[in-house]
Amino acid sequence: MAPFAPFSWFRSGGTEVSCRTGLSAKASLDEAVRDVVEQLGRPRTEADLALVFTSTGYATDLPRLLPMLRAQINAKHWIGCTGGGVVGTRGDGSASELEQTPALSVTMLSLPGASIATRHLSTEELPDLDGAALQWQDWVGISPEGSRSQILLIDPTSSGINDLISGLDYAYPSADKIGGIAAPHNSPHGSLLLDDRIVTGAVVCSIGGNWRLETVVAQGCRPIGPVFSIEQVQRNVLLELSDGCTKASPINCLQRVLADLNERERELVRHSLFLGVERSSLRLNANGAASEASAFLIRNLIGVDPNNGAVAVAERVRAGQNVQFHLREAAASQDEALGLLKAATADQSDTVHFGLLMACLGRGQGLFGRADGDISLARQLMPDLPVAGAFCNGEIGPVGGTTHLHGYTACWGLLRQDSVSSSDSGADSGSDSLG
Repeated sequence: MAPFAPFSWFRSGGTEVSCRTGLSAKASLDEAVRDVVEQLGRPRTEADLALVFTSTGYATDLPRLLPMLRAQINAKHWIGCTGGGVVGTRGDGSASELEQTPALSVTMLSLPGASIATRHLSTEELPDLDGAALQWQDWVGISPEGSRSQILLIDPTSSGINDLISGLDYAYPSADKIGGIAAPHNSPHGSLLLDDRIVTGAVVCSIGGNWRLETVVAQGCRPIGPVFSIEQVQRNVLLELSDGCTKASPINCLQRVLADLNERERELVRHSLFLGVERSSLRLNANGAASEASAFLIRNLIGVDPNNGAVAVAERVRAGQNVQFHLREAAASQDEALGLLKAATADQSDTVHFGLLMACLGRGQGLFGRADGDISLARQLMPDLPVAGAFCNGEIGPVGGTTHLHGYTACWGLLRQDSVSSSDSGADSGSDSLG
């Protein structure tokens, strides 16, 4: 793969794309802000979007953070959240995942040709999912025509999170969505950053124009055993599965799978067993023909009934769906993430300018046994890629064409600009709000 080329970030007509980053682990917020601002420098022009991620170590000082940053650096839109850890890139280009330490990550993006809008959403009362999509669009206040990608950050005190995600999919079906639930803290304010405010509920940032975030969702598991079809189910409780002509209880099916595992894999089953639920969606290829794509959505197993061999899963399922048992382990997580990132970056016609990483608190050193596990995978393919993000209490990203709330997952958003032909070089490249 061709190396990342920062000097290709110049469009004809004198319009410049830039991504400036800063990362600090200073003990106090004041010191961290000074450190980050020094790394960012002071450009002559205002950035289009600032992404700010801070660890909960600075939670008591959080209301001071945005005013301090905005007094020294300029951006049209500011969004961010608290994390159980912070992902960021220093001014010298080195990137890190900082866990269990105070940390501050700031990214300033200048995106000529982008349409950017940010909105605060209250989750206390949502529009009706059975109503018209226009109700959701009016409630959010963003036009679907200009929303190609969305960053969704949610406060951990919010209710109706799954309904919110489903509603945004309903209202903006063409927009890829990535984000996460912020980390909780004990201070008497929210966990979300928006312009000069600390808020609860949710924050959405819409990106459109000639920019998009390509999503990559690495769930960190590998399949074991055959694919089973659900024969009988009550809501989220699996009663009977089938494999060909053979029907049995879920526990009997699992026992068949365990018989083919080695000793190390059986040990993993005790604490790292999950169920994949197949999700399918129709997609259009370059010729406009429809094809069905499917993927397994990984969900926790939450209960067993020894009397009838039933298994409860943390997802509503229906008869006829396919399921498969999965194991979560470091090697599988690395292989899966690297393979998905390779596939996403195989097309080099549009440069990846920035990587947004929203990772589970259960990843990091706890999964990989070393620091920077997810970042190092991305940088094998794009050595100089600026990255930023947070360790979340739940990650948001699409699987099988539908956006879901995940656990144990790394959700990547790869920021790309559409290829520009010479005839388009004089086009307007300003950034404006939608809605």
